[in-house]
Amino acid sequence: MIAQDLKAALQESCPDLEDRDSLDWPAFNCPISALVDVVRVLKEDHGYDVLTDATAIDNGVAASPRFTVVYHLFSSQSHTYTRIAANCDDDSEPTAPTLTDLFKGANWMERETFDLFGIRYEGHPDLRRILMWDDYPHHPLRKDFPLAGFENEISDPEIAANTGVKVKPAPMAGGPFVAQQSCFESKREPVAKDESWNEQNEKPDS
Repeated sequence: MIAQDLKAALQESCPDLEDRDSLDWPAFNCPISALVDVVRVLKEDHGYDVLTDATAIDNGVAASPRFTVVYHLFSSQSHTYTRIAANCDDDSEPTAPTLTDLFKGANWMERETFDLFGIRYEGHPDLRRILMWDDYPHHPLRKDFPLAGFENEISDPEIAANTGVKVKPAPMAGGPFVAQQSCFESKREPVAKDESWNEQNEKPDS
């Protein structure tokens, strides 16, 4: 089914659905209030029965809406993909409805997005951090999180007591890191912009 046919079918349940720029598969912007209904229609009526990814975008500290949740769906019948994006209403306390009632795999994907972006999924059965420890005060994929990270207390008090050290920011020798625009995955690997210095050799004076 071509993108416009799919869009027309989805607009029957969500008239405010809009096209989203995409270089590959059909993609749509959806009001967050209609997100669950649109995904349900995609799954039950159009065969998009696999949730391949659930993530988010931080559009920038000054942007409003700041956060956008994004879902990638695959149809095992037509072997095609589609992408649904929805803006969170609140920039400081972003929320989105959970898709765990439609896809069990959304459980861990939404936990990861909650952990790294700070987006809370309403109705999620077990919304806990999945990568960082429970008391970690930051969300590492937000735009205002520094590339090297923050210095923090070690979460395990026994380790902290025995080592007497903190979690230190990652060394960013040669950074910032940049990736080439290429259709080949091997060429898109980020590399240091300035390779004239590293952890052993100090950064030269500019």
